[in-house]
Amino acid sequence: MIASVAGKVTAMAPDGAVIEVGGVGILTHCTPGTLATLRMGEEARLSTSLVVREESLTLYGFATDDERAVFELLQTASGVGPKLALAMLAVHTPNALRVAVASADLKALTQVPGIGQKGAQRIVLELKDRLGTPEEAVNAALNGERRVAVWREQVHSGLVGLGYSSKDADEAIAVVEPDADAEVAAGRQPQVAALLKAALRSLSVR
Repeated sequence: MIASVAGKVTAMAPDGAVIEVGGVGILTHCTPGTLATLRMGEEARLSTSLVVREESLTLYGFATDDERAVFELLQTASGVGPKLALAMLAVHTPNALRVAVASADLKALTQVPGIGQKGAQRIVLELKDRLGTPEEAVNAALNGERRVAVWREQVHSGLVGLGYSSKDADEAIAVVEPDADAEVAAGRQPQVAALLKAALRSLSVR
């Protein structure tokens, strides 16, 4: 099994990216959330799941090991193949799916194209004890909120310490916020030094 790929991003499309590994371009199918963490020409690492069929080998890539684990668990439910599992993760984060399944939120599940009422009921029945509890999902979400709070406070303090007003600091933080949000969404701690540099650049070009 190919558990991960790491290399330069050489191509991107709405449904996947090509990662160059040892001179070979490997196509990985990804969710929009995972694609948002990638940058053309930059190094990237994706957790991967290889789906083997008689006529094809298809590699799916994920920003985190947790997303890959949920992708694979979803396929243990009747009627859920890799394409539908990927569609579910395109609409909902892993934690949102845990909450939806554990709380039998059929409305949330039927928001995914290809899942009807009966399909949602089947997924809840078969996966409710396998994806994790709502408490685990909430705790994970809270950890993400703490990461956001930490980088905001540190970047704000750094800018004010360099002589910028609190208002200027808030405006600069708003500029770099999408990059920080992408890091948090991928389960990574935002790099304060890089965000501070980007914030300073935004202030210098005003």
